[in-house]
Amino acid sequence: MLFKLFRKKSSKDRETQDVKKGTTKSQMKKKTSKKEVGRITHYFPKVKVGVVKITNGYLKAGDLIYIKGHTTDFKQKVTSIEIDNKPVLKVQKPKEAGILVKSRVRIKDKVYKLPAT
Repeated sequence: MLFKLFRKKSSKDRETQDVKKGTTKSQMKKKTSKKEVGRITHYFPKVKVGVVKITNGYLKAGDLIYIKGHTTDFKQKVTSIEIDNKPVLKVQKPKEAGILVKSRVRIKDKVYKLPAT
């Protein structure tokens, strides 16, 4: 009896426990799915603009992004994107673009694109 109380839960136990809650693995994965789009390369504090180097896919105005770093952790909607002081609607893989951020970002912070809700 005591053995059952103190034994570690196996992966099978955890899987059945999640199914009992009413969520499947694919549903759980969808809730936390995020795709890394790029990394921060520079930050301009006076105008609150972060420079993002796009490494995967693209980023466009209106996307919901998540910026995560050592001390950075916030979500926001992309309101404006600029390349060489000219506004653009979409930026793709090999480019760098400036985006307006609501909080301080640091070099090497990762930028993730979140699915639209």
